[in-house]
Amino acid sequence: MPLQNRVLPTGEITATPARGTLTGNRGIIHRENKTLGTSRWSHHAWICCTLDWQGRKRPVMTGRNWTELFFLDEAAALAAGHRPCGYCRRVAYRTFVSHWETAAGTRPSAKDMDRVLHPARVRRDRTQVRYNAKLTDLPDGTFVLIEDAPHLVWKSALHPYTPEGYRSAVSCNPRAIVSVLTPIPIVRVLAAGYMPQTTLS
Repeated sequence: MPLQNRVLPTGEITATPARGTLTGNRGIIHRENKTLGTSRWSHHAWICCTLDWQGRKRPVMTGRNWTELFFLDEAAALAAGHRPCGYCRRVAYRTFVSHWETAAGTRPSAKDMDRVLHPARVRRDRTQVRYNAKLTDLPDGTFVLIEDAPHLVWKSALHPYTPEGYRSAVSCNPRAIVSVLTPIPIVRVLAAGYMPQTTLS
């Protein structure tokens, strides 16, 4: 029985046997029986991490240090409001910070980014913050909703998301107004040139 630990671009945390390419955390949100309670975060430092760090292995949802969450790829993690980890993904983190500085005009600390990201990604009732934008205004790496399903904007195409991977590209009116899942501050970082890891690239 798969654990409820896969984070979708819509912000939901579901149970699926599909494997992810990144892990991450939001603090301790699991119970002793390896199920989630009502909380979906215990701090604002939502990060995405590498699956393999110096050969270390740990059982999932057994310790009380953090709850292991998983993502299809970095684009999905960004859509859910996670940023690169500054420890295990140091190169990606520094690149993300540099592009954040380009977009915002000031170089942020990790706490600065977390302070800006939290209200941009989730409301107090745990619903995802979304906004409308013209499709042609969105950079590669952004997730949008098309007919209530998440799609990735990538190389001038839209790719339907599934937990197992992306389906073939679909067409859409480039002038269409779409609901954007990726938080606005991260969309600005993508527009400044940050290229997330995806299973398409």
